[in-house]
Amino acid sequence: MDLGIRGETALVVGASYGIGFESAKALACEGARVLIAARSEANLAKAAADIAAASGQAPPAFAADVTREQDVAALAKWAAAEAPSLDMLITAVGGSQRSSFAALTDEDWQRNYDFNVMSAVRLVRAFLPALRKARKPGGGAAGRIVLLGAAAAKMPYPNQIVSNVHKAGLLALTKTLAAELAPDGIRVNLVAPGRTLTPLWINRAADMAKKDGRSPEAVIEEFSHEIPMRRFGRPEETAQAVLFLASHAASYITGQALNVDGGIARGLL
Repeated sequence: MDLGIRGETALVVGASYGIGFESAKALACEGARVLIAARSEANLAKAAADIAAASGQAPPAFAADVTREQDVAALAKWAAAEAPSLDMLITAVGGSQRSSFAALTDEDWQRNYDFNVMSAVRLVRAFLPALRKARKPGGGAAGRIVLLGAAAAKMPYPNQIVSNVHKAGLLALTKTLAAELAPDGIRVNLVAPGRTLTPLWINRAADMAKKDGRSPEAVIEEFSHEIPMRRFGRPEETAQAVLFLASHAASYITGQALNVDGGIARGLL
């Protein structure tokens, strides 16, 4: 299938590893010009080299902490110098904090809110002017935004209340932006992974295994039992959903949340 993105420009934020990295690599392999950003310069350098090896193009990279407004402004200035317009914005930023409600402080709530919600708000606001300049083949605006959320927005996980609340907020942001930006020709969608073998889950499994005196593999196996497909997802599987929604193949899809979760979120809506 021709996704229609060859020669177009994509910015992937949170691209140094995990789903963000796999999304940037998938876009580059389809012929898009990819810009990447994340907090760590060292991790970005490795990601850029790996993407170049897979796609034949080395993506320009910029180190920024998008929980800080000044870093988002610097990222937008850098990206504008790299590309006058932007066709695709992918925000692969966020995470969860495993904790009971009673153990969470105001600082915990605020930190997770900045990470999961305000990072996306700042990025969309900063890059709207560039996205409005995007044009589809034959004319007409065609900017695309894909936010990375979580299946927890539709089926809250136990002991993850802070991220459950904020991932639901990210879904509400997606729905609202999609309606507001549709007259500009900009589509906004969300990809909602379930349990995925990213560094977050690998590290969490290692911590839980150490406390319980068992192997990380045993922890992953236990958590897999709640998933109808009986396994965790792979980052590259979620990246394929990102690639589709960012492409022209999804030209009539906006305001949607696509679960890539092995069936764990079983609600009807």
